[in-house]
Amino acid sequence: QVQLVESGGGLVQAGGSLRLNCAASGRTFSSFDMGWFRQAPGKEREFVAGTGGLTYSAYSADSVKGRFTISRDNAKNTVALQMNSLKAEDTAVYYCAASTKTRYGSRRQSDFDYWGQGTQVTVSS
Repeated sequence: QVQLVESGGGLVQAGGSLRLNCAASGRTFSSFDMGWFRQAPGKEREFVAGTGGLTYSAYSADSVKGRFTISRDNAKNTVALQMNSLKAEDTAVYYCAASTKTRYGSRRQSDFDYWGQGTQVTVSS
């Protein structure tokens, strides 16, 4: 059984930092895309950052570019999201996701077929 388990969420003041971690078990995703998405209250879930399975490239949404950094450790089957200079608008439930369909850096939710349970990030202003 495949599981993605996120950790590292919490409450932080604006301007602060948090690091989210996601551990995958049940299969290896070393050659597939992995990513982070988020859903704020009353809004649709949106792409935040991803890392390509074959290229290991990192890419992110314009709203977090320069502030958030995604990284992966294939040996440990983990992916992390370092979030700096947090803003109140970053408040959301953050989800880790893994794909068995794409390898070149997808941003589409439909390409990701495994999802974690989500971790809450709250940024106070």
